[in-house]
Amino acid sequence: MDNQVSKGLNFSSVDLLLYMWKRRWILIIVTFLAGVSSIIISFQIKEKYRSTVVMFPTTGASVSKSLLGANYTGRQDAYGFGEEEQAEQLLQVLNSEQIRSRIIEKFNLMEHYGIDPQGKFPYTQLSEEYRDNITFRRTDLMSVEISVMDEDPQYAADIANEIAALIDTVYNNMKKERAIAAFNLVKREYLDAEKNVQALKDSLQKVGTEVSASMRNAGSSGVNQVVKALAGQGGIFITLNNQLDHETERLSDLRQRFQEARVETEQELPHKFIVDQAYPSEKKAYPKKSVIVLVSTAAAFLFTLILLIIVDSLQQQVAANKED
Repeated sequence: MDNQVSKGLNFSSVDLLLYMWKRRWILIIVTFLAGVSSIIISFQIKEKYRSTVVMFPTTGASVSKSLLGANYTGRQDAYGFGEEEQAEQLLQVLNSEQIRSRIIEKFNLMEHYGIDPQGKFPYTQLSEEYRDNITFRRTDLMSVEISVMDEDPQYAADIANEIAALIDTVYNNMKKERAIAAFNLVKREYLDAEKNVQALKDSLQKVGTEVSASMRNAGSSGVNQVVKALAGQGGIFITLNNQLDHETERLSDLRQRFQEARVETEQELPHKFIVDQAYPSEKKAYPKKSVIVLVSTAAAFLFTLILLIIVDSLQQQVAANKED
């Protein structure tokens, strides 16, 4: 059985080779024309150069807590490398409209890509060109790669480096807006607590003065008058003193939060670690002319072969039907 199958396969292969030999001139001509055409087309395609920036995200840990927090127990500090979550966040920032619009404006990409602003759907064309030439991806090592393709190698490098530089600006702007709101809230609470503590201190001082005066006045009248004087003001003094202890502890906690919030509004730490900056490439990355020629030529050969087989089969079928 195996021999029969093997012979059948050999027979089919031989038949195919014989058929290709029979149609060799058509196959040769079509393949040759396809090869020449693909060479001509590949030379007409604009060459592009690739520049890349490779970076790691930071942890995203709170700078103020990791540096100022006495009881900070976070697993990550402000100097560590980020993980998958931070890499995904970094990709979201890279794909944000803020970065895209700034790059388009700074490098005048509408004109650079040769798009007519008065033409049909210019911004749609611009977005498509941007997506085709500027890409971002996360690597297996949790780093993030910025890749820029352009006909000008220096332009590609400049765009890639500028995108990397904009990351911190966008991150800090987003965080600072929220940090300022939090700082103002903590500041208000902190100043109120300071006023409360000072008011309690003033009240205690006043009560203490009154108790001292009452004791001096009652001193000449005997022990009973002194005890009455203490009983009259002592309860108020103890209550105020307890309130002062509570407010002082609250003020200390708010002071820590106030300092942390102020650091968050002022800090400008980077949100990425640059591993490789972009440099102008010396070799073009696109098109791969040899690949274009080989694939086009092979596709033309196979398409022609299949088409010939189908046509001959149909002709044989038509001839057989006529004989019947």
